[in-house]
Amino acid sequence: MERKLALGSYPEITLAEARSARDAARRQLAHDVDPNAAKRQARIEASIRASNSFASVAEELIEKKTREGLAEPTLKKMRWFVKLLGGEFGKRPIAEITPQELLHELRKHERRGRLDTANLLRAFASRGFRYGVATARAERDPAQLLIGALTTARVKHFPAITDPVAFGALLRAIEGYQGDPSVMYALKLTPHVFQRPGEIRHMEWKEVDFEKAVWIIPEGKMKMRQPHSVPLSRQSLAILADMRSLSGSGRYVFPSVRTRERPLSENTINASLRRMGFPKDQMTAHGFRTSASSLLNESGKWNPDAIERALAHMVAGSVRRIYNQSAYWRERVAMAQWWSDYLDELRGAGNVPRQREKIERWTTTTPAPFGELSYSYSMRTKMKHEGNWTTLSER
Repeated sequence: MERKLALGSYPEITLAEARSARDAARRQLAHDVDPNAAKRQARIEASIRASNSFASVAEELIEKKTREGLAEPTLKKMRWFVKLLGGEFGKRPIAEITPQELLHELRKHERRGRLDTANLLRAFASRGFRYGVATARAERDPAQLLIGALTTARVKHFPAITDPVAFGALLRAIEGYQGDPSVMYALKLTPHVFQRPGEIRHMEWKEVDFEKAVWIIPEGKMKMRQPHSVPLSRQSLAILADMRSLSGSGRYVFPSVRTRERPLSENTINASLRRMGFPKDQMTAHGFRTSASSLLNESGKWNPDAIERALAHMVAGSVRRIYNQSAYWRERVAMAQWWSDYLDELRGAGNVPRQREKIERWTTTTPAPFGELSYSYSMRTKMKHEGNWTTLSER
């Protein structure tokens, strides 16, 4: 029985190439090797190599993290890393990549002065290799062997105003800001809640509970991958109430200037600070966190651990983390109101007198705002203003 072997079609394959392939097939037949079977095997092996390439394994890792609910900004950064490690390196079988090969790729960024990028790429590559080991496609993590091989960039701290008088001037500038309502109210809220800029930009109405005076940020939006509850002061609630009349029918609290379907863009707050006369080496959107941390600690009124919890800084150990979320909640509620009142004073609003606060407690089993622990607590804050006690719900 005569069998045929397809060598390719003209002009994709030249006559010389066809003759060379024919001769190779004849040599295989001479050694009792079926050229068709060998060709199929070669295709299978090529497919396996492609699926076991560094890029393929890294993309599979990203798909896994997507299913696990990793925040979109983090997924976007991971895709960018895959692109940077693409090309011939990305096509290499992950099991065959050596530390020297990876270092060669990382040095390209280091030579261009991109020290942070080079180090972040090494860390991402390590995650890819470890996933390859876990899925039986690699035997080691060459990126782990490169720890210390790259130049470490100097730590950059976000510029922030920590002097009370200067911070008051910033607050007055924000109060007088004239611009798009989303930007204006985002600027006003940021000092009160001092969360990360991305968390504020992506704030959604479904996360805000006006009755309980709390903003619950889901874990998918948090840098530390844990849900975080933010107690809202009277001032914060008033800002949000004003904004609700403008964007309450949509998804985002602070929609984009261009479309209500998206949140404010990443650089909007920083650009607004520049327009108000605060250069990037003096104040940034992220700097409000530094300002709050510094001034709250300097006040000496609050437990440093409660301040750290308010900033959503990571606490080691899941049990300790849950405990701290409940243990400092009452203090954080009181601290949030004190902080907003203090901002009023710094801003120099003479018609906003410092409020006296009275806390009444009664016991009732209530789920903690972060949803992982139940404990007995309830609080009602009454503010004395011009001789009249009112609850928040009555205001």
